[in-house]
Amino acid sequence: MAERKDPIRNFRFKVSVGGAEAGFNEVSGFDISIDVIEYREGDDKTTPNKLSGLSKYSNITLKHGVTDSMDLYNWIKDCVEGKIEKKVITVVALGEDATALATWEIVEAWPVKYTAPDFNGTGSEVAIESMEIAHEGLKRTA
Repeated sequence: MAERKDPIRNFRFKVSVGGAEAGFNEVSGFDISIDVIEYREGDDKTTPNKLSGLSKYSNITLKHGVTDSMDLYNWIKDCVEGKIEKKVITVVALGEDATALATWEIVEAWPVKYTAPDFNGTGSEVAIESMEIAHEGLKRTA
């Protein structure tokens, strides 16, 4: 009988940006889609033929509690100034014992949007900043 494989929980993960580990409380937007190109040949066929078109990757959003680190903000600031540095972002899902269970690699990534935190809480919330990342590829490596 095969060993039971439980699904991976979504709250234990680590992220590295350009090789430097960074703490995030949310990573979302992992998405790959392929355009479908439909065409009809000259006969009386009532259903179109379908070909694969461009592959597309949705932007990924990273969210984390504000600290005194300026690293992520400086990355988008450099991009605003025309110095776009593309990086590899790695997301690793962790098991109960902190072992890596699944890994995704986001390549040629660069920030396209930064959102500063809203300061309107009751005193018990953490200030969260977010960054939207465009990229040119997503692959699951483990």
